[in-house]
Amino acid sequence: MSVFGFIALGVAIGLITSAPVGPVNIMTIRHAVQRGAREGILVGLGAVLADTIYAAVAVFGVSAVTQFIVGQVDLIKLVGGTLLIAFGLKILRTHPHLETEPGNGAAGLWADATAAFFMTLTNPGAVLGFIAIIGGLGSWRPEHGNHIGALALVSGVALGALLWWTLVSAAVHRFSGQINDRWLESANRIAGTVLVLFGLAVFTDLALTILF
Repeated sequence: MSVFGFIALGVAIGLITSAPVGPVNIMTIRHAVQRGAREGILVGLGAVLADTIYAAVAVFGVSAVTQFIVGQVDLIKLVGGTLLIAFGLKILRTHPHLETEPGNGAAGLWADATAAFFMTLTNPGAVLGFIAIIGGLGSWRPEHGNHIGALALVSGVALGALLWWTLVSAAVHRFSGQINDRWLESANRIAGTVLVLFGLAVFTDLALTILF
């Protein structure tokens, strides 16, 4: 497969792994609605960085790191569930407004971008998903020693993930004119509740794994 073929394949993987609606999508939508597409994309970049790290681990076959990740799934679930609940409660206590103070917005932007990075990094589905998808490419995976092909595939994953967050942010911002403070308040309640439920689901899955 050519370099462009590996990039295209990576873009498809990046889109597939980013598309499912989850905590980071919710945070991105909130920022895009409240402050514009640019901030939504910047929050999504946190997830892009985490996706790129896992893609690189899976593509380059760093066995020691891969074995550690697979062997520490329970710990990853514990940390990830805690983060989801903590940020969910934080959002539930927040009362957003379309008009916000620039200083607070900058701090919130980088805090949420960092949160997006760690929530993706500690998401068991993202961890095992990349290993499963890239590991299952078979003959489409770059051969051992083909570093250019491996870099192209990883770069494609990053581009695909970035494309997703750009499309989501642009689409949400396009209709933001129909959104007011009441809508944001309702969205915040829904977003915070969903984040907490995601966290509780992770803890439930962890408990079932330990018990059974």
